[in-house]
Amino acid sequence: MKKTAILIGAGQRGSGYANYVFANPEDYQIVGVAEPVFDRREAIRTKHNVPEENCLHTWEDVFTREKWADCVFICTQDAMHYGPAMAAIEKGYDMLLEKPISPSEQECLEIAEAAAKKGIKSVVCHVLRYTPLFQKVKQLLQDGAVGKILTFVHNENVGDIHHAHSFTRGAWRKAAESCPMILAKSCHDMDIMQWLVDKECISLSSYGALSFFNGENKPPGSPPRCTDGCTEDCPYDTRKLYLPGKNQPGHSEWFRSAACQKDQPTDAEVEQALKTGPYGRCVFACDNDVVDHQSVNMLFEDDITVLFSMSSFTSEITRTFKIMGTKGELKVSSSDKFITHVDFKTREKTQIPIEEAEGGHGGGDKGIMGAFHKYMCGELEAADVSELSVSVKNHRLSFKAEESRVNGGVCITL
Repeated sequence: MKKTAILIGAGQRGSGYANYVFANPEDYQIVGVAEPVFDRREAIRTKHNVPEENCLHTWEDVFTREKWADCVFICTQDAMHYGPAMAAIEKGYDMLLEKPISPSEQECLEIAEAAAKKGIKSVVCHVLRYTPLFQKVKQLLQDGAVGKILTFVHNENVGDIHHAHSFTRGAWRKAAESCPMILAKSCHDMDIMQWLVDKECISLSSYGALSFFNGENKPPGSPPRCTDGCTEDCPYDTRKLYLPGKNQPGHSEWFRSAACQKDQPTDAEVEQALKTGPYGRCVFACDNDVVDHQSVNMLFEDDITVLFSMSSFTSEITRTFKIMGTKGELKVSSSDKFITHVDFKTREKTQIPIEEAEGGHGGGDKGIMGAFHKYMCGELEAADVSELSVSVKNHRLSFKAEESRVNGGVCITL
């Protein structure tokens, strides 16, 4: 059954979900869009044949009418989820909500409570759950591949260039304007760890800091902007990352679009954006305050210990982890096409292939869009998706980890 949808926020995440709709017209039809940036709004209008009267400037405009679609995709910036989410619930829309739910723990609870009271079907975009990789890991654990889980070590390798772009120069650089790094970047991981362990976290402690991407490491004499004539051989020189002939593989289009706030900008537009906008600043002369590395040590029910490490000082953007149990272990890297399983009884090491993934986030964007549609149609239950009430519990781990970090690593009982 086709579901009609209103896209609220047509940036990179919203446009990605809209691309799924375009490729799968049997599932969804976008009948409205709310986006303040004209070029983004116009791109959705043209591609999806949205009537002009349904192309709106703000999320508030969507809810001035009675309910006029089956669901909404809320893809606004992190600090702008609460308003449209509460309005959507009040009007009776099912909801696909970008993570994090909110940078406020209280607002997360209020959204979840309101949705439950109204019977709204709400899915939070923890897209990693829906990738072939993590689906396979979950299946192996359910099939007893490691026996009883006792230890889980998980590394989120953010990538130094990614951190410089998004968390030093970009929209997620300040906790007060977005949210803490552990929530903005790693609520995916908190969700994944709790989902795979399938137990409740009892206590945790956390350490972390902003140690490198700060003014203390600014080269003497370097200008405020790379485009002002920096002569340092710096790996974070915006001219290397955004301008033609110098782009870092795998990042250039993403970076260029963010810098210009539009898709496929011209070289001239990129150069102008670097001269005047936030992405042209020296990476050591920004107003960022989020951490560039953090670790969280957790105790789950049944004596299960979980160690999570988020570091920006990696060459690749990957997730690597090892799950150790009474009967075996799983070794995983998101950059590989296989999972390594070791059976303690036979000592046999097996490489289990991973299905080829299509689309963004290792196939997770495609997976969550399909799952949300099936959930709305009654083909999946709440337990089969990253449902809002469950996501709130996983968000709580991020909030408590940040509380622990700010207070010097104090142990917090949940």
